[in-house]
Amino acid sequence: MIDNSSSEMPSHDVLLVGGGGAGLRAAIAVSEVDPNLSVAVVSKVYPMRSHTVSAEGGAAAVIKEGDSLEEHAYDTISGGDWMCDQDAVELFVNEAPGEMLQLEHWGCPWSREPDGRVAVRPFGGMKKERTWFAADKTGFHMLHALFQTSLKYRSITRYDEWFVTRLLVEDGRVQGVVAIELMTGRIQAITAKSVIICTGGCGKVFPFTTNANIKNGDGMALAYRAGVPLKDMEFVQYHPTGLPFTGILITEASRAEGGFLINKDGYRYLQDYDLGTPQPKPVLRSMELGPRDRLSQAFMKELDKGRTLEGPYGPYVHLDLTHLGKKIIDTKLPFVRELCLKYENIDPVSQLIPVRPVVHYMMGGVHTDIQGATPLAGLFAAGEVACVSINGANRLGSNSLTELLVFGARAGRAAAEYALQNKPVSAGIEAQAADEKKRLEREFLHKRSGTEPIAVLRGEMQSTMEKSAGIYRTGALLEEAQADIAELKERFRQVAIQDHSHTFNTELMAALELSYMLDVAEAVVECALQRTESRGAHQRTDFPRRDDERFLAHSLVSHRTGDRPEVEYLPVTITRWPPGERVYGRPAAKTPPG
Repeated sequence: MIDNSSSEMPSHDVLLVGGGGAGLRAAIAVSEVDPNLSVAVVSKVYPMRSHTVSAEGGAAAVIKEGDSLEEHAYDTISGGDWMCDQDAVELFVNEAPGEMLQLEHWGCPWSREPDGRVAVRPFGGMKKERTWFAADKTGFHMLHALFQTSLKYRSITRYDEWFVTRLLVEDGRVQGVVAIELMTGRIQAITAKSVIICTGGCGKVFPFTTNANIKNGDGMALAYRAGVPLKDMEFVQYHPTGLPFTGILITEASRAEGGFLINKDGYRYLQDYDLGTPQPKPVLRSMELGPRDRLSQAFMKELDKGRTLEGPYGPYVHLDLTHLGKKIIDTKLPFVRELCLKYENIDPVSQLIPVRPVVHYMMGGVHTDIQGATPLAGLFAAGEVACVSINGANRLGSNSLTELLVFGARAGRAAAEYALQNKPVSAGIEAQAADEKKRLEREFLHKRSGTEPIAVLRGEMQSTMEKSAGIYRTGALLEEAQADIAELKERFRQVAIQDHSHTFNTELMAALELSYMLDVAEAVVECALQRTESRGAHQRTDFPRRDDERFLAHSLVSHRTGDRPEVEYLPVTITRWPPGERVYGRPAAKTPPG
């Protein structure tokens, strides 16, 4: 039985759900607006264990001579297959350099050129070198800089290892959360005048992913259940180079430094595929830096041709870094070498790295505007959990870390201004919090004679998503998945929980996470079924062409209790660049077309 005793509800002005890059940047932004505002950061892990710490390759922002904000915007928009809101992209590229320089002032040790300037490297889909990096531990250093900076604000209170189960909504606005303190099992309501969700993505809905085990779509499902639509959930990015068993990312930086992708015959197979524009001969190094969706699709075509290798965890190809030499690998890719040695027992200095496409990033998420505000008053979102949308149908590598900063800061400032309106907590909040405590007891602990193991349900969900909502999709497979997910949600009612302890009840947490993942899986499948075209990471073999006439629009999926979700569409914002062909590898015009 969970310890239900509670004292008075803690109350803050602004509450952050999630303590990663976006959450910490937002918390700092709130304190910058008004240092007297009380800020709560509620995170189910210690902030330095947030998934931002795992990001390797770099963060994009224009700094180098010969580059321009317009070119960064155009690369992002064309790379997103014209599904990006262009006003949001223009704002993003304009604010990105300032945020990156600010992070340097806070102590992020960007790698340098011999003359002392910030070093930048090429990244997939970018025609210019604009990806800042700190060797290949960029996220690690960014998160440290943000965390250390947050410590100087006394107004920030951290709730480390607290798991949020519900948003408290009363009088048409969010007014706090209910959370479980993992160390004691205590269920506690924490009220706030505004709430920012910064919980990251939902890669664990799939079996092979670069995402940490904590990325289960928690924040997406919290907003979804509170009536906030999720946007563009059909767009799921596979990264072409993950380790076959663990899914651990081998960063795009390894290809930016000159790594080759080769099939079982030792052949650089990407030269056979359309990555947006024909590759001139001899094959350019940029071939491996095509967009992630196209590289993952090329892998599947190699598989169909029988040109991949087969291992205990499925098909794979090789990433070859051996020609780079020990000095470059140890200087610019030390973490890649460490990961290969620890998890594959191979040394990339002299051996080939087995890789396969694995789920990496959600372009979709909680529907927000350019301030991070959702349609629910007082609720904001930033980072991968949110969809602004700057990533469209396919995120370009290295835009996401910068997005954490730009939109984390914007959401923080907007939530602070909302909180300064000084709206008191509604009288009904305490009763609503009590109802949530009773629900947790009733559904997960008191009558736990269930027979459905958590791991079995989770495994079936992941297999369904990989089979039906993976790199290539069909209407028939998506309809099967729709029925399978509905059945899994019904079976989840009989989930078995045998652990009734108070302290760090990980079985209870796994059950709650699975309930979130099933909601997210349902949203992905429904949106993918309704979008009868192919665009970016969403490839329907039964509808192989892009259809701008019907689907130059964002999908908005809303939760319907006891029924199928409802999908509506919102037009994409076009400002300067009308839809065109996706092209890579050509020099960008100084003034992009349109």
